[in-house]
Amino acid sequence: MRLNLKYLDKMRCLRKRSAVSFLGVLVICLLFMNLYIEDGYVLEGDKQLIRETATHQLNSERYVHTFKDLSNFSGSINVSYRYLAGTPLQRKRYLTIGLASVKRKKGNYLLETIKSIFEQSSYEELKEITVVVHLADFDSSWCEGMVKDISQKFAHHIIAGRLMVIHAPEEYYPVLDGLKRNYNDPEDRVKFRSKQNVDYAFLLNFCANLSDYYVMLEDDVRCSKNFLSAVKKVITSREGSYWVTLEFSKLGYIGKLYHSHDLPRLAHFLLMFYQEMPCDWLLIHFRGLLAQKDVIRFKPSLFQHMGYYSSYKGAENKLKDDDFEEDSFDIPDNPPANLHTNMNVFESYEASKAYSSIDEYFWGKAPSTGDLYVIVFEKPIKITKIKVITGTEDRQNDILHHGALEVGEKIVGSKKGRQCTTYLRLGEFKNGNFEMTDVEHKVLFDINCMRILVTKSQKEWLIIRSISIWTSQQSNQ
Repeated sequence: MRLNLKYLDKMRCLRKRSAVSFLGVLVICLLFMNLYIEDGYVLEGDKQLIRETATHQLNSERYVHTFKDLSNFSGSINVSYRYLAGTPLQRKRYLTIGLASVKRKKGNYLLETIKSIFEQSSYEELKEITVVVHLADFDSSWCEGMVKDISQKFAHHIIAGRLMVIHAPEEYYPVLDGLKRNYNDPEDRVKFRSKQNVDYAFLLNFCANLSDYYVMLEDDVRCSKNFLSAVKKVITSREGSYWVTLEFSKLGYIGKLYHSHDLPRLAHFLLMFYQEMPCDWLLIHFRGLLAQKDVIRFKPSLFQHMGYYSSYKGAENKLKDDDFEEDSFDIPDNPPANLHTNMNVFESYEASKAYSSIDEYFWGKAPSTGDLYVIVFEKPIKITKIKVITGTEDRQNDILHHGALEVGEKIVGSKKGRQCTTYLRLGEFKNGNFEMTDVEHKVLFDINCMRILVTKSQKEWLIIRSISIWTSQQSNQ
């Protein structure tokens, strides 16, 4: 009888374990199905990354205790750097741009990357940036050759304190051989990506006190014109909100912006888990651990990958950011406002998401004649340009087929119920979009409200992908 009871207990445990395993597999399958159904616009490479990262997170509980200590990592890592060119200035700059570079089997894009940073910056912008290049290869002759080339081509930037070249000696690196082969990567791949994590950890550690903000680039990147002014505009727009990482490119760890006060913790984090996974995956975990749940990415992208050959084995790498714009970058002002709509909102795609500069949108169920999407500005404004885009590439029918855009004045009501009593129609939507320049010459009053009016019912749902507003000045009323 006792043997039978023990046997039954074992069977129950097995059934429980099987059920838990089945549920785990089912959850992962549902996540993957949602990835394909809900987010068809995600790149195939991004899907692969998300799949592997999600799988890895199932086993991440063993790190929880260590993660809790992350907030204590405020001190610097003890490394004696070699200064190969330039020295730190006493005055803090606004932004440090960090690059780590190693010898490539094919191609070398570092000089072009540095050139792009400086050429795409105005004289005033150059006063606010510092570029730090970490030559992270252990081949001293290669490092010496690169320093010579950099010093010859960018001597005036080195003298002005805008460019530094450093090297962390090999003796400070942890063990790089015989590491864990996560994701069935070959040993040389594991060694390459593990060393890369340490390269960036030492770079971040060095840059922690040079400026207010830090942006991470790769050594094969092209920059957009006046990228610093765009970054400053975005940072100003985020004042008062919490963020860990702002992203100005969809690729890897290109264009990831941090507060400099977070760099010591990020450096320790990369060093602690250097052999676990690639750097861009670790950056995603770091952001989440510091309580930024969602990606905050801005479009158009400010940085573009230009290398054709990877630094790993010289393999081909043709990745491009299709959201990059080199010359026409112009971030809208989108002044503070309250937003509301009487349309039937789908899930969490609320009205505010169309007005954000982040890559997200408003999504409402089939709108009817007279439905409204209303923006009530906190202060009267002068508008110079308006641009509204509806629909997405993968949902091209979810546009506003018949609609108009209007601006309003003479605001009434309390804070929560403020609305304009008089509206002026500026024009109709064409092919789902609306764009108008020189608005200040067509509207003689200070604008308190702006609204999108549905002029004819449609069976298709409506995505308002982005609402962009540029202003000349705010009224003093």
